[in-house]
Amino acid sequence: MISINEYFGGNVKSLGYTSSTGKSTIGVMEAGDYEFGTSTHETMIVIEGEMTVKLPNSSEWTTYKAGESYQIDANNKFQVKVSGQTSYLCQYK
Repeated sequence: MISINEYFGGNVKSLGYTSSTGKSTIGVMEAGDYEFGTSTHETMIVIEGEMTVKLPNSSEWTTYKAGESYQIDANNKFQVKVSGQTSYLCQYK
């Protein structure tokens, strides 16, 4: 079953699904600043565009471009800035 997710007043939308490797979402973010929380370990892969991210326990912002990824452990918050529409694949473990 495909689930539909919408956050931040519709500025972040994703489709959730389960494949042979586990649960994932694929989505798009509009330009903006966001704070997300995790309940499981997540690997975020940028498909198109770029994300500037401040990971938990870090004071540095890092920019991830198409084809790059980052990971966040469970039960953490992280901040994301995008300057234009950006698509992503998020894999949960």
